[in-house]
Amino acid sequence: MIPAIVLAAGKSSRMGRPKALLPIGSTGETFLTRILHMLRDGGIQRAFVVIGAEADAVRATLPREDNFLRIVENPDYELGQLSSLVAGLAAVEDEDDHARAALVTLVDLPLIAAPTVRAVLEAYDTAPGAPLVRPRRGNRYGHPVIFDRRLFDELKHADPFTGAKPVVHAHAAEEVNVDVADDGAFTDIDTQEDYERFIRPTLR
Repeated sequence: MIPAIVLAAGKSSRMGRPKALLPIGSTGETFLTRILHMLRDGGIQRAFVVIGAEADAVRATLPREDNFLRIVENPDYELGQLSSLVAGLAAVEDEDDHARAALVTLVDLPLIAAPTVRAVLEAYDTAPGAPLVRPRRGNRYGHPVIFDRRLFDELKHADPFTGAKPVVHAHAAEEVNVDVADDGAFTDIDTQEDYERFIRPTLR
C-alpha cells in the first residue's frame, strides 16, 4: 500500500483565508474534501492530512471516524511546507513500517483528476526502485508526487528554507515522469484571482 500525504497546514497568506476550507463545486465540498475524494477514487487506501493553521476549523470539516483518514497536526507549520511534509512522513513511518513510498499532494491543487493519481501509482509499480514519480506536461511538473521510502531521510534532513526541491533535483536523473493531459495536476490555487478564474465557475 502507498499512502497519501495531503499538505494542508499553511496559513494561506496570499489567499487571505485557509485554502483547505474554500468551497468548490456545487455539492458543498471544500478543497480538502474534494482532494480526499479524488485520492480514494484514484486508488489510495489511506490518507494522512497534515493540518496546522486554523486546525480546529479544518478538523471540523473532516469525518471523525474513517479508516481511510489520518489527521496529523503540525505544531511547527509556520516553519514552512517542509515541516508539514516531515510530519506527514513521520506519521506514515509510525503507522506502517512496510510502506514502500508516499504519494504527496498539496491542498493548493484541488482540481487534480483521479486518473492522474492512478497513472502515477501504476508508473511507480512498473519502475521498482524509482526514487520519485511525478506528472509532467511539456517542461512543467505537477502533483501528486510519489517519494520512494529511501528518500524519506533525505527529506527529513533537508534545509527548511529550500524545502524538498533540492532533494527532487538531486534525483532528477532517476525519476520517472508520467505524461498527463490533466490541467488540474498543474493548477495551483494560491490567490483570490486564481480562485475567481479556476474555481468560481464550478460553484454555478
